[in-house]
Amino acid sequence: MRNFKKIRAWQLADDLAVAVYEATAGFPRNEQFGLTAQMRRCAVSVASNIAEGSKRRHNPDYLRFLDIANGSVAELEYQVHLAHRLKYLSEERYTNLAAKVEEVARTLYGLIVYVEGETHSRNQTS
Repeated sequence: MRNFKKIRAWQLADDLAVAVYEATAGFPRNEQFGLTAQMRRCAVSVASNIAEGSKRRHNPDYLRFLDIANGSVAELEYQVHLAHRLKYLSEERYTNLAAKVEEVARTLYGLIVYVEGETHSRNQTS
């Protein structure tokens, strides 16, 4: 059984979720149920789907959750961009957050490729 806490993509996604919560704490109050909530949900979704998928017994199920996490990363990437354009994020905070999103996206993509390869190898030997 996979331990999600040992998966690098999950570790980075967990750090990203904390960073998003910290960054959105200073957003305007009228965004509490808008962009603030949406960004937080996306960030939590990434780490949550990696964790949930890791407990699935079969790789195709695991991949489905990783794909959902991947979609949430893309959504969050746009939301960080939008928050910067709306001047809710300083240039420095935007740069740092965007870099974290990119690192999670790259690492998650690598995990997806790895699990797909594992799945393909198993299918070849079956």
